[in-house]
Amino acid sequence: MVFTEKLPPVAVALLDNALDFASSRAHSAVFQVQNPANGETIADVPDFGPDEVQEAIESARAAQPGWASRTARDRAAVLQKWNTLIRNSADALAHILTLEQGKPLAEARAEIASGADYIEWFAEEGKRLYGDVLPSTKLGTRCLVLKQPVGVVAAITPWNYPSGMIMRKISPALAAGCSIVVKPAEDTPLSSLMLALLAHQAGIPEDILHVMTASSPDRVGAILTSSPHVRKLSFTGSTEVGKLLMRRSADTVKNLSLELGGNAPFIVFDDADLDAVVSAAVLTKFRNTGQICTSTNRFYIQSGIMDSFIESFCDAVKRLRVGEGFERGIDVGPLINEASVEKLLLLVRDMTSQGAQVLVGGERIIGGGYFFQPTVILAAGVNSTKASDVEIFGPIAPVFEFTDESEVIHEANNTAFGLAAYLWTNDAMRIWRMTEQLEYGMIGVNSILNSNVSAPFGGVKESGIGREGSRYGLDEYLEIKYISIGG
Repeated sequence: MVFTEKLPPVAVALLDNALDFASSRAHSAVFQVQNPANGETIADVPDFGPDEVQEAIESARAAQPGWASRTARDRAAVLQKWNTLIRNSADALAHILTLEQGKPLAEARAEIASGADYIEWFAEEGKRLYGDVLPSTKLGTRCLVLKQPVGVVAAITPWNYPSGMIMRKISPALAAGCSIVVKPAEDTPLSSLMLALLAHQAGIPEDILHVMTASSPDRVGAILTSSPHVRKLSFTGSTEVGKLLMRRSADTVKNLSLELGGNAPFIVFDDADLDAVVSAAVLTKFRNTGQICTSTNRFYIQSGIMDSFIESFCDAVKRLRVGEGFERGIDVGPLINEASVEKLLLLVRDMTSQGAQVLVGGERIIGGGYFFQPTVILAAGVNSTKASDVEIFGPIAPVFEFTDESEVIHEANNTAFGLAAYLWTNDAMRIWRMTEQLEYGMIGVNSILNSNVSAPFGGVKESGIGREGSRYGLDEYLEIKYISIGG
């Protein structure tokens, strides 16, 4: 196990304990986790195989009825204790998150706090799983509707928010009375192990929550999707992988929640507040190094303010500081791995070959780690349709110019994706027209899309199925049962 001097002792101790606990339940196989800022090995983690994953499913299946039989108030109390332990350990969790994922420490702290908010929300919302008594159409009968847990849940989580996505999936499942088997991303498994340790310390039974770290997502995913005992699959990741999991889940007709890829347009009309636009543009594009499914993928700027936007936006991007997430004042951290760097280099070459002009950045940063310059590209001449098909997932901002509403609505909707969109205008009627016509599950109007536990998160078209967060997110882990009582 290798640690850096950047970690506080409490973070080292927490991770050490989490690894010891995970290793006690695993066979001898391990795989290495690396720091994307310098390529150093952080730790060896258990490499769970198909047999161990199958054992976890069986264990979760056997224990789930007992967890479901506990009162909602009892489950809520355990979740609230978990929430308290996470908040008390927030600094340690944030340091490990930055170490394995690379994002600036301030962003890591925000992720931990946001994830804990979901636990707190669902702990309370789980106490409000109301059913219904329906009017009957037949004398002497009563019609009831019950909400019951779906059963064993499998969750596959991404590397870009390795703590937040874990908490956002586990908490509604547990609040609803489900058991859950989690497969975290192989690039960032450490956060999930620490959260699981704190969950067990809070009183969540080990048989109810299993975290299965593994180097092969395909091998583990095949077990989770084929098992008839797994009744629900919740996945956050690429559309390509989501489609594969959907196909594999068809034989057992699983309940699915799929939060998949995005291709967010950022649309700015002439009447928008330019200062607010530029500030939001930088945040929505470069937060988490652009590695967010709701990150802006295409900027559409109306011709009347195109030059002003370009000047202000480029100046703001040039001021961004790139470096290791532990450094003070860092705005942009590393990409997750070398493949991500290569993808961005290829994208820049492809766009410039079509006539695009690189205004800022455009190159990898030489040295240790997977760093890439924050980049602005004037995309004149670039095939907008092709840009709509590629999720950049990195710090590259292509800027297109448009003239009127009909043009930009067509360009914005001309994609298979439909997760998030951003609209900037002070025309009230235009806001109604645009939001009704934009084919996206979430739209920020003169605002970014902040994480909000009470709001449903999810997309349309090939950006996914279902919603996370809010009361709608809790329904994703419940079955509706109709009962007719006669006599």
